[in-house]
Amino acid sequence: QVQLVESGGGLVQPGGSLSVSCAASGSIFSITSMAWYRQAPGKERELVATITSSGRPNYSTSVKGRFTISRDNAKNTVYLQMNSLKPEDTALYYCNVRARASRWESFSTYWGQGTQVTVSS
Repeated sequence: QVQLVESGGGLVQPGGSLSVSCAASGSIFSITSMAWYRQAPGKERELVATITSSGRPNYSTSVKGRFTISRDNAKNTVYLQMNSLKPEDTALYYCNVRARASRWESFSTYWGQGTQVTVSS
């Protein structure tokens, strides 16, 4: 089993910056993709950014140029640096990890518990 612990988030003014991180622990042989999703009240969960095991990022149109996803494979941790934040970025941010416990097992998807990001003056 894999556990994901998120940290960071909080309250920031429009135009400000914030970062969140997510550390994976437990029975981990390898991790493939890592990602961040978000869900605002009354809306569906949406993909924010993904990063492959080799470090190639991909972003949603709404955050491209403002957010940066990165990962530290030695620490099994994924980060999301958020700049030029807007009120519409307010949401619960979830990390998502595809991992397997051994080379003979298939990859499973794991979710963090969510961390709140609020952008408001």
